[in-house]
Amino acid sequence: MAPLTVVKCGGNREVDAAGICADVAALVRAGRRVVLVHGGSAEIDRLGDRLGVPHRRLTAPDGVSARHTDTATLEVVTLALAGAVKPRLVAGLQDHGVPAVGLTGLDGGLLRARRKRAHRAVVDGRTVLVRDDHSGRITEVRTGVLTALLDAGFVPVVSPPAAAEDGRPVNVDADRAAAAVAGALGADRLLLLTGAPGVLADPGDPDSLLDRCEVPAEGAPGEFARGGMALKLVAAREALLAGVRRVTVADGRTPGALARALDGAGTEIALTAHATPAGGA
Repeated sequence: MAPLTVVKCGGNREVDAAGICADVAALVRAGRRVVLVHGGSAEIDRLGDRLGVPHRRLTAPDGVSARHTDTATLEVVTLALAGAVKPRLVAGLQDHGVPAVGLTGLDGGLLRARRKRAHRAVVDGRTVLVRDDHSGRITEVRTGVLTALLDAGFVPVVSPPAAAEDGRPVNVDADRAAAAVAGALGADRLLLLTGAPGVLADPGDPDSLLDRCEVPAEGAPGEFARGGMALKLVAAREALLAGVRRVTVADGRTPGALARALDGAGTEIALTAHATPAGGA
């Protein structure tokens, strides 16, 4: 069977989504199966501003930051991802002769999640419980719809939201969604393309790129987990623990980004030596 790569197209406005579509098309023509997972932080913020919905973030005690998804923000997330970002990516792939199908985690029950009843966050130096956050953590990927599309020659284009226990939508992190999809499908590679060269030792210095970054099997994701990189490292860890062989965080801002990442550009993520992936000894 042809190798399978899961590509996460970051939502940073600097990420070259059109270039990533061209790169995905080239991979498909070369015989590789690809699932494209996307976020859309810039589009969510832009639409939220137009609709007067503020964008806020919650920072957990371990320093991991995530979008605060109240009811209004959940509507903005769904509109931005399913109504703006996804159609552009599907059209971009089809412009390069690659048939694509756009899916949210709700379609076919693709992504199932456990709703967070409360979110621990640090506010003004104190840890508090936030209860109006409509977000969740993925518990299951129902792969049937993805394998059917892949077998038929389509590129699935996947994004949040996911379906909670009651079937209602919840926001989930797109990097972790990509990791869950990669693990469930037994992907060979997971590429997290973002608006940075990879994992940086110094966030202010693009020349401090790490060729390799180790993350522990549990707990805080390490000393280089700063800002938006924290969730990417958490996602990378989850993919590796699920059996994905290689995970790379790489620059998605220029044409040819995907080919360069496959050739070794960016930062390869590895588990610390004592961690054991799924199916390991």
